[in-house]
Amino acid sequence: MERQIAVLSTGAIGSSIGADLAHAGYNVSLVDQWPAHVEAMKASGLHVKMPDSELRTAVNAYHLCELSSLNRQFDIVLLAAKSHDTRWLCEFIKPYLKADGIIAGVQNGMNNADIIDIIGKPRVMGCVVELSAEVFTPGLVQRNTDPAHTWFGLGELDGSVTPRLTELEKLMKHSGKITITDNIEGAKWTKLVNSSMILAPFGALGLQSWQAVEIPEVCNLCAKLASETMRVGTAHGYKLDAIFGLSPEEFMGPEEKIIDKLLYTILGHMGKKGSRTARGVVFQDFLKGRRTETNSLNGHIARKGREANIPTPANDAVVELCRRIERGELKPDKSNVEIIMKMLD
Repeated sequence: MERQIAVLSTGAIGSSIGADLAHAGYNVSLVDQWPAHVEAMKASGLHVKMPDSELRTAVNAYHLCELSSLNRQFDIVLLAAKSHDTRWLCEFIKPYLKADGIIAGVQNGMNNADIIDIIGKPRVMGCVVELSAEVFTPGLVQRNTDPAHTWFGLGELDGSVTPRLTELEKLMKHSGKITITDNIEGAKWTKLVNSSMILAPFGALGLQSWQAVEIPEVCNLCAKLASETMRVGTAHGYKLDAIFGLSPEEFMGPEEKIIDKLLYTILGHMGKKGSRTARGVVFQDFLKGRRTETNSLNGHIARKGREANIPTPANDAVVELCRRIERGELKPDKSNVEIIMKMLD
């Protein structure tokens, strides 16, 4: 019987993956809460623009409210929602997930605990994602890393290699390169090291990655953020894992070397064209006037730091700066680096 697949929350990442799976011929349903985006997908499919190519494909798109009338249950659910939408969407999709079905959070942040809490550990698999894209126009995706430069880390929570993991690997290969890991939570924390120094900081400064790394003060901030995140992760028992297709040996050097690898590998994957157009997800949310994931990224690190009695002044400063931007007290701007420096002083 043909497997039933759902991509739940089809923002930039979900739409990119959903388009790849639909184009590959899978029976995949794209479910989203943005009405205009769903209607555009129904009418014209998805148009995905990449640095050197384009993909136009028809998709099966549904509003959240339509799912109850489909009388359908899914074998695989790829949850591509923002971290703060994890819990309610898991509650929403739970009745539509088969008893032996699985859900994988294709997300930033450490969200597996929330998914497990609602779905149950036996039906949860881990995923780390490195895919740069954005959606500002319904039905149109600007994807900055095409499948050849996109990477996913997949793993069972207990580190085992199972038939369902092999199936998920085969599925996700249509959207990017795959690494199977027996340390999926460590891999997700390693990605959090990367996210902590890029997403919210660059977004708060209103800068693209290539612009930000040319500013010495910003690079110093990145190093502080990553160093704090690594120390907090170690205190909580997370072991760094090779991500982004890098070799394990590249994660065995001094802290400074690892930080550089995590920072500059992203720019390398996007290439010259992609790095000139890419805007991080927090920057995108600021431009849209939306709530950002900062509290689930840098804020999570700060909370875990307090639990372990490890100071996280750089992450605290980024969280406060982004909070002020969300309140409308500041705007994303390069000059905000001075505010962060004063906070740290």
